[in-house]
Amino acid sequence: MKKNASTKPRGSTSYKETSFGIIPRSKLLKLELEGTKKGLEYIHDLVNENSFVAITPQLILEVHRESFGWIFPDWAGKYRTIRVEFSGKETVLPHQVPEQIHNLCEDLKERLGYLNQNKANFIEEVVKLLAWFQHRFVWIHPFQDYNGRVARMLTIVILLKLNLPPVEISAKDRKKYLNAMYSADEGNYSKLEDLIGRALVESLSKFNKSI
Repeated sequence: MKKNASTKPRGSTSYKETSFGIIPRSKLLKLELEGTKKGLEYIHDLVNENSFVAITPQLILEVHRESFGWIFPDWAGKYRTIRVEFSGKETVLPHQVPEQIHNLCEDLKERLGYLNQNKANFIEEVVKLLAWFQHRFVWIHPFQDYNGRVARMLTIVILLKLNLPPVEISAKDRKKYLNAMYSADEGNYSKLEDLIGRALVESLSKFNKSI
């Protein structure tokens, strides 16, 4: 997946307008990490209060707003109004985003209903569901930025709802993750499923050792 190519010279410093003023990428990185932390705390509190919480369009907007609204109050927690391109093809147009997100949430609700924790292939089916959801969410690209982060936060919500531990794709696997998303663009989810599956097995192993 890739957005429209940048016209900035390689090595140039990018700047963004935030609630803290116009700042360089180096300073924004620290704020983004804090925003991700805020988002993770928000979803954990949410599920702790209500394990039956559903992933809805409203929840998706709230997760984005809670995570990054304090940095970008003008557009965080709102669907994008700009057009984007992935893998050389234009994706969902801005006016189509609300309907696409609604459909995604409905599809997710239906797929969750088919999961059976008593079946031997339960974990395998969960991994397939997570891979489908992450890729579909990022492909819709509902927000101006931080779509991948929100997709992974929502993945954690799904796991917690299923009484499974959260997963994290390690930094060393970031390139593999991006390549897996490219493959999913072409309908091949195997690489993405493999990454998520290994992360879930590792997370389950750590969880079982802790109890």
